[in-house]
Amino acid sequence: MGSKESCRTELRTAIRQLNDRCLYSASKWAAEQLVGIEQDPAKFTPSHTRFQRGSSSIRRRFRTNELPSTPTAGVSYITTPVPEEDDLVDSDCYLLAKSYFDCREYRRAAHALRDQTGKKSVFLRCYALYLAGEKRKEEEMIELEGPLGKSDAVNHELVSLERELSTYRKNGTIDPFGLYLYGVILKEKGREDLARTVLVESVNSYPWNWNAWSELQSLCTTIDILNNLNLKNHWMKDFFLASAHQGLRMYSESLSKYEYLQGTFPFSNYIQAQIAKAQYSLREFEQVEVIFEELLRNDPHRVEDMDMYSNVLYAKESFSSLSYLAHRVFLTDKYRPESCCIIGNYYSLKGQHEKSVVYFRRALKLNKNYLSAWTLMGHEYVEMKNIPAAIDAYRRAVDIDPCDYRAWYGLGQAYEMMCMPFYALYYFRKSVYLQPNDSRLWIAMAQCYETEQLHMLEEAIKCYRRAANCNDREAIALHQLAKLHNELGRTEEAAFYYKRDLERMEAEEREGPNMVEALLFLATYCKAQKRFEEAEVYCTRLLDYTGPEKETAKSLLRGMRAAQSLPSMDVEHFPP
Repeated sequence: MGSKESCRTELRTAIRQLNDRCLYSASKWAAEQLVGIEQDPAKFTPSHTRFQRGSSSIRRRFRTNELPSTPTAGVSYITTPVPEEDDLVDSDCYLLAKSYFDCREYRRAAHALRDQTGKKSVFLRCYALYLAGEKRKEEEMIELEGPLGKSDAVNHELVSLERELSTYRKNGTIDPFGLYLYGVILKEKGREDLARTVLVESVNSYPWNWNAWSELQSLCTTIDILNNLNLKNHWMKDFFLASAHQGLRMYSESLSKYEYLQGTFPFSNYIQAQIAKAQYSLREFEQVEVIFEELLRNDPHRVEDMDMYSNVLYAKESFSSLSYLAHRVFLTDKYRPESCCIIGNYYSLKGQHEKSVVYFRRALKLNKNYLSAWTLMGHEYVEMKNIPAAIDAYRRAVDIDPCDYRAWYGLGQAYEMMCMPFYALYYFRKSVYLQPNDSRLWIAMAQCYETEQLHMLEEAIKCYRRAANCNDREAIALHQLAKLHNELGRTEEAAFYYKRDLERMEAEEREGPNMVEALLFLATYCKAQKRFEEAEVYCTRLLDYTGPEKETAKSLLRGMRAAQSLPSMDVEHFPP
């Protein structure tokens, strides 16, 4: 990792250049990393500094004074020279075009630069035409199919832009920003191999454009593709690899990269949010909640990524916290897809599923490719028993991201509700392939194998074993393993799992029918094995219950007394 001062200098220059080319989202990302290097002591007093040592368990886990500020042995980082501008002062035409662009008058911006030949002017003209085509495509989609409908509308500027940018690349007159735009166009036209090559050229020439890295990441669908990229060892590559590993569900590697990056960017909100995302995927909800609370204290008007926080609060059924978060984002910016999803989660937790769907649909009107909204809306339709609508929503989600395990899982649930277990099994298999460490998915697939149509109990047992090894928080797998082994006549294996389940229930101080069932089986099993002392312990515990299990325990105790030919205790005098 480069020194903090060199990173700061590079980012300051990059922010000006990205702003000058109207790449505002990339500029915002760079600015967030800039202030993440070091807080200004004149603006942030110690009492308001979020990342004081020991401020939280999360921060202690990623304590910056334990992290290296230089690369590991054998790794050297290159310093990429900042490209020189065409002119020290922008032309009048460029200033006019940029003003039109900022007012979203894209065709006027492109027209104002029609005679300009500088690289910066060429990029802005092509970028304006590209966005004009995207704008028209959106309008056609709404006109033809409505805001949430499917449409064959295309960006009609792509063909001419691809031809022009290809010529500039062959002639060597294209800059890194033009390469970025060319890569985006190639990706949209389905030419993924060439798009990767062009985007690699762009980030190697100008590594501070996070938009280019993001587009490149979307084309890295396997670890082999990622490893074969010929990338220079700039410090921005570490950000890219951390994000790419997370996208490929390599969460440990991603967390390790972000931990390393915190050595130089200890105050970066972006890094903290990415750590939260990785831990969310690992279902470490307590730690995720702590991180998001810190993010909100530091940036109270933040909306980005807060929909994930609402998912955590929903899963924990933290009604008051979710209500407060929904109110907060509503006041900040109610017409953001994230805000609509948070409010939708709030109404879903209240059981108002119709109102929840209204907000998820609103999120999709704002961004029809917003993945979470499609998936969550599918969940709501399942709750409303509107299975066809749920299937449509889930299919739209997997069309956007084929690696979204939640949507595949939702499709499995939907087909299971329609009593189509073979279809359900196909989708459950997809989901566990994408998220093999989620016990809920293995349990769902096991239950599918148990259905009357399939009745593949050996396969169900394999799935329940995987679930038990994946931190089954709902405590379903052990009990089902015990029941299935008992059903198949494997009493020894059944006793093993009943005992493990009983130990877990005792540790968690849970009571209920599962405990009664475990005690009854273990008492009967130990009696059959002539382990009378152990069986008597289980029977004595059953005497504390008031149902028929109490009489069964008494009968077992009488049988054991007779078998041992010892003076029998008067079990009728046991407490009622």
